[in-house]
Amino acid sequence: MNDKLLRAAIAEFLGTFTLVFVGAAVVATGAGLVAAALGHGLILVGIILAYGRISGAHVNPAVTLGLLVGRQITLDRAIFYWVAQFVGALVAAVLVRALLPDAVLGLLADGTTFNVGQTIGSVTSADILRAAAFEFVLTFFLVSAVYQAAVFGKLNNLEALAIGLTLAGSIFAGGVFTGASLNPARTLGPALIGGGNLDYVLPYLIGQLLAGAVAGVLHMTLFRPQAEPEGV
Repeated sequence: MNDKLLRAAIAEFLGTFTLVFVGAAVVATGAGLVAAALGHGLILVGIILAYGRISGAHVNPAVTLGLLVGRQITLDRAIFYWVAQFVGALVAAVLVRALLPDAVLGLLADGTTFNVGQTIGSVTSADILRAAAFEFVLTFFLVSAVYQAAVFGKLNNLEALAIGLTLAGSIFAGGVFTGASLNPARTLGPALIGGGNLDYVLPYLIGQLLAGAVAGVLHMTLFRPQAEPEGV
């Protein structure tokens, strides 16, 4: 691995760690949907501004897969990014669990599982396939924003705001129903560390990753900018 790829992988680790730590901590407070949406959206804006020029600030395996399918990154880079993202998410969840007392974390609805920011909602336990499909739709929105705002450069220096607002809006839409993770690393880290029922994890990951791949194909096939004819 060359130095440039190593720096990019470390940036992905730090960016994903930041997103999951802040997001999980906000959710663990029980402050509600508004806090969760703004917490995730705002910190993602900061992460993109901080690490975007180093790694692209994917901080999300579904985004990385979408860019890989669209041939925007190489397979070896994607693999390093995935490892960094999942490890960053796990470390963040471990620290949230270690730093906050049990009384502060509280318990989830099952009365036994500590709340370390797991991304679950009312539909998760009622109908896991519907929840995974909802995650697919929301993740598609996010990866679409990444393509149009960042990859294709439609918004110049406003990419971070466009992507962060898309995440925040998606959490407003789906947080109550599914937890609105939109991110396999965000799903997996707190799920593993919080314990409890993990049946939702695999369907969520499939839905999120599939959404990234579909968005990559769609945007590269239909919406890739074309050179405009002279005089238009």
